[in-house]
Amino acid sequence: MIKKTYYIIRTLAVCTCLVFIGYSNSIAQSKIGTTAGQFLGISIGARALGMGGTSVASLSDVSSIYYNPGAFSQEHKTQVLVSTTDWLVGSKFRWLGAMIDVDGSNAFGLSITQLAYGEDIVTTEDNPEGTGERWSAQDFAIALSYSRNLTDRFSIGGSAKYISQSIWNESASTFAFDVGLLFVTGFHDMRLGMSIANFGGDMKMDGRDLRKVIDIDASNAGSNKLNLANLVTDPWPIPLTFRVGLAMDIVKNQTTTITLECDALRPSDNVEVVNVGAEVTFMNLLSLRGGYKSLFQKDSEEGLTLGAGVKYDQLGNMGVEVNYAYQQFGKFGNLNTFSLGINF
Repeated sequence: MIKKTYYIIRTLAVCTCLVFIGYSNSIAQSKIGTTAGQFLGISIGARALGMGGTSVASLSDVSSIYYNPGAFSQEHKTQVLVSTTDWLVGSKFRWLGAMIDVDGSNAFGLSITQLAYGEDIVTTEDNPEGTGERWSAQDFAIALSYSRNLTDRFSIGGSAKYISQSIWNESASTFAFDVGLLFVTGFHDMRLGMSIANFGGDMKMDGRDLRKVIDIDASNAGSNKLNLANLVTDPWPIPLTFRVGLAMDIVKNQTTTITLECDALRPSDNVEVVNVGAEVTFMNLLSLRGGYKSLFQKDSEEGLTLGAGVKYDQLGNMGVEVNYAYQQFGKFGNLNTFSLGINF
């Protein structure tokens, strides 16, 4: 067992080094704003958000599918979770996830992510008050996940997902994969987690509004003025994100559990950040949380997070969890996230 633990920890260390050393050449060059699918980087779940967006090494609910698909088989439960956030400038961010514990070692998950921007009237130079049409925009992703316990302390998993962005009559889509692993040590249930998210193809906008009638040779009176052409848009990569996390229950007894967690993130389109968080749970019923997001990121709008949750399991074979999170978001104001989980 000692030898197996050593190899697992060594594997985690090697993977972590590859993550942070393999991309060292990109540090000097800013890549901010160079990817599509920015909604893929929005943290989900009120519990994780209350703890500063830390959940790579946590075990609590189905939202672990998003942070680390290698972790949720160690939850040993079947759960459905819905999370909603009033996001920036009037948009709505929603996440729905479900996981099924098959046999105590294998688990499957399904999740849906949506960022809806709302709709507005279509205006033109000739119709500044509106043409009678309305336009809308949304981002969408659906993922199928699988996680397996290789031992009682070590698990791996992954997700395959379809990603789409649309605005009025134009859209772009691609496929991507997430992978993750989790190791639970014997020291205060200390947990080490790592995940790689959004390893996939580029996104390129296409649609009927990019099709234009043109005259290829306007100087030639005999040319065809009704040639149909497609305007070409550039392909953009999606934000590849590496996460490494450490969580530990520094106090755990019959009445109180105190959990600390720290996550380090390396996105392909921004600088490295660190998220930290803590949770105090009383009688496995009431939880209070606090954290801080995006440490070491210059000019970050994110910051302090707070949260609370209530869990009630005395319903026969069903339990209910209700969580709330508050986030400071600088010039954009404060954000509120609510989530509801049902355990079976």
